[in-house]
Amino acid sequence: MSPLRIVLADDHKVVRAGLKLVLEAGAPEWEVVGEAGDADTAVALVGELRPDVLVLDLVMPGRPSLEAIAEVRARSPETRVVILTMEAEPAMARRALAAGASAYVLKEAADSELLQAIRAAAAGDSYLDPGLGAAIAAPLPEDRAIERLSAREREVLRMIALGHTNPEIAALLTLSLRTVESHRARIQAKSRRTTRAELVDLALHAGLLAHGPGRRAPGVNHRSDAVEAADERRARTGDADRASRTTLTRSHDDPPHPRRPGVA
Repeated sequence: MSPLRIVLADDHKVVRAGLKLVLEAGAPEWEVVGEAGDADTAVALVGELRPDVLVLDLVMPGRPSLEAIAEVRARSPETRVVILTMEAEPAMARRALAAGASAYVLKEAADSELLQAIRAAAAGDSYLDPGLGAAIAAPLPEDRAIERLSAREREVLRMIALGHTNPEIAALLTLSLRTVESHRARIQAKSRRTTRAELVDLALHAGLLAHGPGRRAPGVNHRSDAVEAADERRARTGDADRASRTTLTRSHDDPPHPRRPGVA
C-alpha cells in the first residue's frame, strides 16, 4: 500500500504545524502534500492534488466547512474527509457525517485519536471520537432547536433573520467576523437548519422578531435593544439634519422681508 497523501486545513498555522508533528511521529511514511487556511482553498487543493485524506477544521473564516464537504467529495470522490474540531456538540458531528465526512475527532484528543481516524477513513470506514459516539448514536429528541441556542446565538440568529450580513452583524454587535461566523456555524448545527429561509422561519416561530421597542425578545440580551436604540438615535439625528438643511435652503431662497420704517 502506498503512503497516504494528506491535506491539512486549519486557519491557524501553529495548529497545522502541530498536526504535522503528530503525523510525522506516528506515521512518518505519510506525506502532507498541501495546507489550507480556509475551506475554499482546501476545496481547490483537493481538486488539484487528489489526496487520500483531507483533515478539515470545522470553523474557519469564509465559507462554512460543512458546505465544503460535499464539494470535496464531488471533486475528488476518493478523498476521505476527517473533521478535526473543538466543536463537541453531537448535533454538529451528525451534520458533518451526514454531509459526507468519514471521521469526526475533537482537537483535544488529536494526539491519541487523529491517527486512528485517518487510518479508518482511508480504509473506507467511519470513525467517531469516543466521547461523542454514545451521544450521536442516541435517538434525536423532539425538535426544540431554539432552546439549544445560547443567548448570544439567539441574538445572532435574530440579526440573520433581519437580513444582516456577517460583517454587518460583527459591526452591530462589536464582534470579530470570525466570531460571528463561528456563531452562525453553531446555530446551523444545533438547529439542523442550513438555509437563510430556514433560519428566518426558526426566528419567527421563536418570537425573536416579534418584540417591539422596550420589549426584549426571549433569550436575547440587552445589546440588541442597545443596537436598536442606537439605530433610532441615528435615524432621529438624520431627520433633524435634513430638517435643518431644508430650513436653511428655504431661508436662502425666500426674498428678504421688507424693512419697516423706523426699524434699524
